[in-house]
Amino acid sequence: MPFTLRPYRRFPVQCAVTYNAGPFQGRGIVWNLSCSGWRIAGDLPMCPGETLSLTVTLPNDNASRCP
Repeated sequence: MPFTLRPYRRFPVQCAVTYNAGPFQGRGIVWNLSCSGWRIAGDLPMCPGETLSLTVTLPNDNASRCP
C-alpha cells in the first residue's frame, strides 16, 4: 500500500466495541477515530472495505458532570 497523508485528524479514544460481520460477532477496542474511519483491534478478523455493524460502549465520565 503506498504512503498517503491522512486527510483528517485522528482522535485517540479507548472504547469497547462489539461488531458483526455477517453471522459472526467480534469484540474489541476502538483506538482512534476520524471523519473517514476508525481503528479497531478485535478478536474477529475482517477485510478492508467489509461492511460491519458496530455497538460502541462509551466510557462513563461522571467526573465531568456538575452536581
